[in-house]
Amino acid sequence: MKCPFCAHVESKVIDSRASAPGDVIRRRRECESCARRFTTYERLDDMVPVIVKKDGRRESFDRQKLLAGLSRACEKRPVSREALDALVDAVERGLIDTGDKEVSARLIGERVMRELSVLDDIAYVRFASVYRSFRDISELRAEVERIDIAQREGRVS
Repeated sequence: MKCPFCAHVESKVIDSRASAPGDVIRRRRECESCARRFTTYERLDDMVPVIVKKDGRRESFDRQKLLAGLSRACEKRPVSREALDALVDAVERGLIDTGDKEVSARLIGERVMRELSVLDDIAYVRFASVYRSFRDISELRAEVERIDIAQREGRVS
Protein backbone atom coordinates (compact mmCIF):
# COMPACT_ATOMS: atom_id res chain seq x y z
CA MET A 1 0.00 0.00 0.00
CA LYS A 2 1.50 3.34 -1.07
CA CYS A 3 1.86 5.93 1.69
CA PRO A 4 -0.25 9.03 0.92
CA PHE A 5 2.39 11.23 2.57
CA CYS A 6 5.73 10.07 1.15
CA ALA A 7 4.65 7.56 -1.56
CA HIS A 8 6.73 4.77 -0.03
CA VAL A 9 5.20 1.40 -0.96
CA GLU A 10 5.81 -0.50 2.27
CA SER A 11 3.54 -0.14 5.30
CA LYS A 12 2.54 -2.32 8.20
CA VAL A 13 -0.98 -2.97 9.42
CA ILE A 14 -1.48 -1.80 13.00
CA ASP A 15 -5.20 -2.55 13.37
CA SER A 16 -7.95 -4.20 11.27
CA ARG A 17 -11.69 -4.09 11.83
CA ALA A 18 -14.68 -5.25 9.86
CA SER A 19 -17.64 -2.88 9.47
CA ALA A 20 -21.00 -3.78 11.03
CA PRO A 21 -22.44 -5.24 7.81
CA GLY A 22 -19.11 -6.98 7.24
CA ASP A 23 -18.64 -5.69 3.69
CA VAL A 24 -15.72 -3.36 4.48
CA ILE A 25 -12.41 -3.96 6.24
CA ARG A 26 -10.84 -0.89 7.87
CA ARG A 27 -7.09 -1.09 8.27
CA ARG A 28 -4.93 1.33 10.22
CA ARG A 29 -1.46 1.39 8.68
CA GLU A 30 1.94 2.88 9.45
CA CYS A 31 4.43 3.80 6.74
CA GLU A 32 7.76 2.04 7.17
CA SER A 33 9.60 5.04 5.75
CA CYS A 34 8.09 8.17 7.33
CA ALA A 35 6.24 6.44 10.24
CA ARG A 36 3.04 8.41 9.57
CA ARG A 37 -0.26 6.61 10.01
CA PHE A 38 -3.17 6.37 7.59
CA THR A 39 -6.37 4.39 7.15
CA THR A 40 -7.43 2.23 4.22
CA TYR A 41 -10.76 0.61 3.48
CA GLU A 42 -11.07 -2.63 1.56
CA ARG A 43 -14.28 -3.53 -0.26
CA LEU A 44 -15.29 -6.34 -2.56
CA ASP A 45 -15.78 -4.78 -5.99
CA ASP A 46 -16.66 -7.82 -8.05
CA MET A 47 -20.15 -8.11 -6.53
CA VAL A 48 -21.25 -4.62 -7.63
CA PRO A 49 -23.06 -4.68 -10.99
CA VAL A 50 -21.86 -2.82 -14.06
CA ILE A 51 -23.55 0.55 -14.62
CA VAL A 52 -25.26 1.10 -17.99
CA LYS A 53 -25.06 4.80 -18.92
CA LYS A 54 -27.68 6.72 -20.96
CA ASP A 55 -25.62 6.37 -24.13
CA GLY A 56 -25.25 2.60 -23.66
CA ARG A 57 -21.68 2.68 -22.35
CA ARG A 58 -20.92 0.35 -19.47
CA GLU A 59 -18.78 1.39 -16.52
CA SER A 60 -17.81 -0.12 -13.22
CA PHE A 61 -19.52 1.45 -10.23
CA ASP A 62 -17.21 4.18 -8.96
CA ARG A 63 -17.89 4.93 -5.33
CA GLN A 64 -15.46 7.86 -5.31
CA LYS A 65 -17.12 9.44 -8.37
CA LEU A 66 -20.52 9.31 -6.68
CA LEU A 67 -19.08 10.65 -3.43
CA ALA A 68 -17.40 13.53 -5.30
CA GLY A 69 -20.69 14.49 -6.98
CA LEU A 70 -22.53 14.38 -3.67
CA SER A 71 -19.79 16.43 -2.00
CA ARG A 72 -20.15 19.13 -4.67
CA ALA A 73 -23.92 19.16 -4.20
CA CYS A 74 -23.52 19.45 -0.42
CA GLU A 75 -20.81 22.10 -0.49
CA LYS A 76 -21.41 24.69 2.26
CA ARG A 77 -24.48 22.75 3.44
CA PRO A 78 -24.93 21.17 6.90
CA VAL A 79 -24.41 17.61 5.64
CA SER A 80 -21.62 15.61 7.27
CA ARG A 81 -19.13 13.45 5.44
CA GLU A 82 -20.40 10.51 7.50
CA ALA A 83 -23.93 11.09 6.16
CA LEU A 84 -22.62 11.11 2.59
CA ASP A 85 -20.59 7.95 3.21
CA ALA A 86 -23.71 6.29 4.64
CA LEU A 87 -25.73 7.36 1.58
CA VAL A 88 -23.12 5.92 -0.80
CA ASP A 89 -22.94 2.74 1.32
CA ALA A 90 -26.73 2.38 1.06
CA VAL A 91 -26.67 2.85 -2.71
CA GLU A 92 -23.79 0.38 -3.11
CA ARG A 93 -25.51 -2.18 -0.86
CA GLY A 94 -28.72 -1.72 -2.87
CA LEU A 95 -26.82 -2.42 -6.09
CA ILE A 96 -25.31 -5.58 -4.65
CA ASP A 97 -28.68 -6.70 -3.26
CA THR A 98 -30.30 -6.53 -6.71
CA GLY A 99 -28.20 -9.50 -7.76
CA ASP A 100 -28.19 -8.08 -11.29
CA LYS A 101 -25.06 -8.01 -13.41
CA GLU A 102 -26.03 -4.63 -14.92
CA VAL A 103 -28.00 -1.69 -13.53
CA SER A 104 -29.20 1.45 -15.29
CA ALA A 105 -27.51 4.70 -14.27
CA ARG A 106 -31.00 6.22 -14.17
CA LEU A 107 -32.02 3.90 -11.33
CA ILE A 108 -28.94 4.86 -9.36
CA GLY A 109 -29.51 8.57 -9.95
CA GLU A 110 -33.12 8.35 -8.81
CA ARG A 111 -32.12 6.41 -5.69
CA VAL A 112 -29.41 8.95 -4.87
CA MET A 113 -31.83 11.85 -5.31
CA ARG A 114 -34.43 10.16 -3.11
CA GLU A 115 -31.87 9.62 -0.33
CA LEU A 116 -30.37 13.11 -0.76
CA SER A 117 -33.78 14.79 -0.54
CA VAL A 118 -34.07 13.42 3.00
CA LEU A 119 -30.68 14.87 3.97
CA ASP A 120 -30.89 18.37 2.48
CA ASP A 121 -33.31 20.00 0.02
CA ILE A 122 -30.76 22.45 -1.39
CA ALA A 123 -28.19 19.71 -1.98
CA TYR A 124 -30.96 17.67 -3.62
CA VAL A 125 -31.83 20.52 -6.01
CA ARG A 126 -28.14 21.03 -6.84
CA PHE A 127 -27.66 17.33 -7.58
CA ALA A 128 -30.93 17.09 -9.51
CA SER A 129 -30.10 20.13 -11.62
CA VAL A 130 -26.95 18.41 -12.87
CA TYR A 131 -28.39 14.89 -13.02
CA ARG A 132 -31.62 15.83 -14.78
CA SER A 133 -29.93 18.49 -16.93
CA PHE A 134 -32.58 21.18 -16.46
CA ARG A 135 -32.77 23.15 -19.70
CA ASP A 136 -34.02 26.39 -18.18
CA ILE A 137 -35.13 28.09 -15.01
CA SER A 138 -38.76 26.96 -15.44
CA GLU A 139 -37.74 23.30 -15.07
CA LEU A 140 -35.73 24.14 -11.96
CA ARG A 141 -38.66 26.17 -10.56
CA ALA A 142 -41.04 23.24 -11.17
CA GLU A 143 -38.75 20.91 -9.22
CA VAL A 144 -38.48 23.35 -6.32
CA GLU A 145 -42.28 23.75 -6.28
CA ARG A 146 -42.67 19.96 -6.22
CA ILE A 147 -40.40 19.78 -3.16
CA ASP A 148 -42.31 22.60 -1.48
CA ILE A 149 -45.65 20.85 -2.05
CA ALA A 150 -44.24 17.56 -0.74
CA GLN A 151 -43.00 19.27 2.41
CA ARG A 152 -46.33 21.00 3.04
CA GLU A 153 -48.10 17.66 2.66
CA GLY A 154 -45.69 16.13 5.16
CA ARG A 155 -43.88 13.83 2.75
CA VAL A 156 -40.37 14.07 1.49
CA SER A 157 -39.66 13.97 -2.27
